[in-house]
Amino acid sequence: MRKSVVGCFITISLLGACAPIKDATLHNQIIASKCNQQNQYRYTVADLPTALDDIAVDTALRHKLSAGSLHIANTIGIINYLNEYSALLNKQTTPLTMDKRMRILELEQAIDHQINNASLVISAVSSELDCEEERISQIAHYLTEKQGSLESKLTIGAIVLGASGAILTGGVIKNDKASNAVGISTGIGEAGLGLAMLFNKRKIEFYHQRNILRDIYEGPAVSSLFPSFIWYYLNYEDKNQPALRKDIIDKWSQFGQIDQDALHISSLYFGDGGVYIADELNNRADMYDQLESQIYLLKQKLMTLAAEIDSLKSLN
Repeated sequence: MRKSVVGCFITISLLGACAPIKDATLHNQIIASKCNQQNQYRYTVADLPTALDDIAVDTALRHKLSAGSLHIANTIGIINYLNEYSALLNKQTTPLTMDKRMRILELEQAIDHQINNASLVISAVSSELDCEEERISQIAHYLTEKQGSLESKLTIGAIVLGASGAILTGGVIKNDKASNAVGISTGIGEAGLGLAMLFNKRKIEFYHQRNILRDIYEGPAVSSLFPSFIWYYLNYEDKNQPALRKDIIDKWSQFGQIDQDALHISSLYFGDGGVYIADELNNRADMYDQLESQIYLLKQKLMTLAAEIDSLKSLN
């Protein structure tokens, strides 16, 4: 009888430790993500910037702006403005007329507008990534708290069971056979509780049809989740360096965040979702954080570009 009671307790403990959490309120919060307004970007490959080597760039401009700034200028679509701007500022041209001065002001406004607009778009994309990261981390924290609560209960149960067995076998039960039976039962019970603590991995169903990580991993020609210039920036590569998107994937793999040979991991992170444990959710949140950092760094490059453009006047 005692063995069957202990066995049932162990079974219930193990099921409690491994069963997915089904909380209707939490489920609704998970589904109703407010991290994006379901922005869908529509463009074709033809709408992406042409590679810098394949377009005409003013010779003087190539000498005045760094290669990195020229790349960013091309990425946000202001090369044509800069070509004309550089030509008008060139000292070897005829004296500036009023019309040319007005055109310089127009070009400066157009260039500033494109840089500021690109900065706003970067902030918008980064804010979605940051929000999604925080949302995933909250769910992971919730699971971790549930695990900790159950682990505390299992620990107390093991202590109480062990103490009770020691008291009973230490003199309360005089019959040797009964005492041995109790000792074995409590030993099995403690082992079962220890096993339950070992397998105390709470799970939760978490689905994500809008999956930015999937586009990063699969690398389609265009992405409906990224604006065209950011998608170009992530996929641009030359003979000196690989595409930033590929570099991000390589780092995920090198640091053990993903296993490209594990199909279930690829399906979980880069598919529509499934059953997650807390560690997997934390890992997913880290992946969002790393992607957000790389995209947000584009703002520093915009700042460098703006500074180099401002210096064009002093160089002429």
